[in-house]
Amino acid sequence: MSTTTAHGAGDGAAPAVPPEGAPAGSPSGAPRPVLLDAAATTRCRRRVHLEHVPAEDLGPGGPPPGDDADPGVAMRKADAANHRAALAARWAELLGSRWVSVRPAPTARERATAAREVLADAVALPDVVGGVELPAAEGRRGHAEALVRAVPGDATSGWWPLIVVRHRITDPGEGALTSPLGQPHPDAAGPDDTRRVRTVTRDVLRLAHLHRMLRAAGLAPPEEPGAPVWGGIVGLDADVVVWVDLAASSAGAGGRSTLETYDRRHADRLAVAEAARSRAPALAEPSRITECRRCPWWSTCEAALRAVDDVSLVVRGDAALRLRGRGVTTVRELAALDPAEGLPGPPPDPEVPDGGFEVPDLVEAVALARAWSRDVPLVRRVVRPTVARGDVEIDVDMESLGEDGAYLWGALLSGADIGLEPGYRAFVTWDPLPTRDEGRSFGEFWTWLRDVRARCAERGLVLRAYCYNEQAENRWLRGSVERFAGMPGVPSAEEVEEFIASDAWIDLFPVVSESFLCPHGKGLKRVAPSAGFAWHDPEAGGENSMRWYRDAVGLDGGEPDPAQRERLLVYNADDVRATWTLRTWLTSERVLDVPLLTEL
Repeated sequence: MSTTTAHGAGDGAAPAVPPEGAPAGSPSGAPRPVLLDAAATTRCRRRVHLEHVPAEDLGPGGPPPGDDADPGVAMRKADAANHRAALAARWAELLGSRWVSVRPAPTARERATAAREVLADAVALPDVVGGVELPAAEGRRGHAEALVRAVPGDATSGWWPLIVVRHRITDPGEGALTSPLGQPHPDAAGPDDTRRVRTVTRDVLRLAHLHRMLRAAGLAPPEEPGAPVWGGIVGLDADVVVWVDLAASSAGAGGRSTLETYDRRHADRLAVAEAARSRAPALAEPSRITECRRCPWWSTCEAALRAVDDVSLVVRGDAALRLRGRGVTTVRELAALDPAEGLPGPPPDPEVPDGGFEVPDLVEAVALARAWSRDVPLVRRVVRPTVARGDVEIDVDMESLGEDGAYLWGALLSGADIGLEPGYRAFVTWDPLPTRDEGRSFGEFWTWLRDVRARCAERGLVLRAYCYNEQAENRWLRGSVERFAGMPGVPSAEEVEEFIASDAWIDLFPVVSESFLCPHGKGLKRVAPSAGFAWHDPEAGGENSMRWYRDAVGLDGGEPDPAQRERLLVYNADDVRATWTLRTWLTSERVLDVPLLTEL
């Protein structure tokens, strides 16, 4: 396998651009030019390759179902479309004659033509044009939720792109450059003392993509050295426009601006796609990375990787590249190494000992390879894992629907008698999210938790509360306080922060990460079976639970389904019982049955 352009959505390596003097367009004989949307710049290079291989070369199965075949992805796309439609209606109300929406059309070409007609109308002079499909050019295709005239009222000033996304684009803080929704223009923006920008790479690269399309169509503002290149984003809260200077240098990108980063990535992905379309040698070979978990092409890549026993099956990303650079290309070769002897051959960079692999990393990589080869699900990194235990214990799991809210807090109470019935209890709202009733259910959960903490304190008992990967729970603890402040039972932000920082709140995910090597992943559903736990529902999983929830509350217009509500309660109860099973196993003698790293 090729190892120089194997993986990744990043641009740390030089882009695989065509040789100097080669035509920039699609290769001669290609049935149609390659046109990439902005998403290609943040996708795995191998996926871009596979998406452009001629269909007849993919074998009898053809291409896999698209992302929309995943119920969770389809639901998120539908929710995003509704979010954008609601915002377009809001802008029509706020802006009046300053807003024009391009009429819908069945094809991208027709939509682009309709947009050009609106943008060329020097009489109407709208300041904001919604629903704009830009003319395809220079290997690009794309649309903007809105375009904002650079100089209001000036037909020759050009346009800035504005996109609408259904995720959060700011965090509490200060420094974000925002303007009111009713004034969607960078000239109306100022520093916001309540928000800081949450940089989402795919958002800013999409803005750069649209700016380059506007430039190619002669619709961008005139270029001026040192002048800002603006792009606007409206996020989930839909209360302000956040403005980003795409020409500003970024310390996190090696000093390059967003536009410079975008240009490198687009040139690279375009070269990959054109090579695939023309049946030239592939510029990107398969290699397992984090993105593979949700990629529709993973089964294709997995089959290819397993066929050659590729080392990335157990060591992902840059580590796999470094191993291949030292001649270790297969799992078998890695498993056969003696870590004490190091990697074979001289390191490619004499300044980097052993090619960037420290000895402990190599020991673990070899152990992972041996565990994979023997189908061992876990390997102990420590002699005995440790988990803080309490006199009274609670296992907590939260269920949410995307960005809309947390509708269910499940808790399993066990340990010493404090005058409350032990076992599982659910604090839930079945009003469709988003809903104020979520604040009621959260307030009841926190009131119960506060009561448990008080009873333990009165009796001098140690309380421990456990979750698995606290990022989600902490997010909705903080978010619920912010959104439902003042409702019965809802705590102050200070009370929540005190709990999160206390010894009583324990995340089992880092315990597992520090205690084990996990050849097949560290998720709860990957790890808990080793402790002897099994979920009742064979389809248990976060993505499926979103579909069950929609049916449970009739979110798509149907009647609420009581059976799906019960299914969600069983699923949540299983999740908290899984954490109980895992932590009790971690502190039992049975955990010593897991092979120790040094034993492999």
